Amino acid sequence: MKKNILITNDDGYDAIGLHHLVDSLSSIANITVVAPATNKSACAHSMTLTQPLRFKEVKPSWYKLEDGTPTDCIFLGLHNIFKNKLPDLIISGINIGSNMGEDITYSGTVAGAMEAVLQKVPAISISQVLDENAKKLGDNFDYSLAKKTIFDIVIKIFENKFPLGKRKFLNINIPPCSIEQSKGIKITKVGERVYGDDCKQYKDPKGNSFHWIGLHPLLWNESKNKDCDFEAINQNYISITPIKLDMTSYDDITNLKQWIEQ
Repeated sequence: MKKNILITNDDGYDAIGLHHLVDSLSSIANITVVAPATNKSACAHSMTLTQPLRFKEVKPSWYKLEDGTPTDCIFLGLHNIFKNKLPDLIISGINIGSNMGEDITYSGTVAGAMEAVLQKVPAISISQVLDENAKKLGDNFDYSLAKKTIFDIVIKIFENKFPLGKRKFLNINIPPCSIEQSKGIKITKVGERVYGDDCKQYKDPKGNSFHWIGLHPLLWNESKNKDCDFEAINQNYISITPIKLDMTSYDDITNLKQWIEQ
């Protein structure tokens, strides 16, 4: 009997990466898609509480959620479509662009996996890193390495078991290269992202100012980040990082207690 996989993303229900993900796994699992009706990139782990949300089935087992975030998609998908039996696995992606370093805190794609493990379902977020050449190719970029990687990982999970415990998920980033150029898989830590200040101010036709936040160059602190996700991708490795939701800084608990008591 085929396993059941629930899929979401933050690029929207008709994004090219989502289609490639479904195509890569449809032969080994029953696929259900619940994804945002519009692009929700960088929406983080946000849930919609101020307005109603509506499913629209665009084709069998493929739903878009009007005004919904990836978190909404997973939460409502599990408690409506899968209310009698949870899926065996949830996958969020294939995101168009990287999700490495502290960018995972912004990412709607990663948030889909976060919500999944909060709801006690094993989860993976997967992103395709794009270099300048890949960006020029757009939808014509070759996703073969991403598709092969997620297929192999899912088979491994189904044949054995999910490798992480509760409230933990896998964050996968795929280098912008071919299968032949890839050096394989590296298990990595989260790198330290270097952020810029790309924010432009403009005026509309009525003379009112508005601001537009741009995308920062994909830079990281190389001196402090050996064996991190950025380094792996830079060397054409597939990066797989185990992520946990407990963000407590345990090393600082004792010092903080002493500081409070002073």
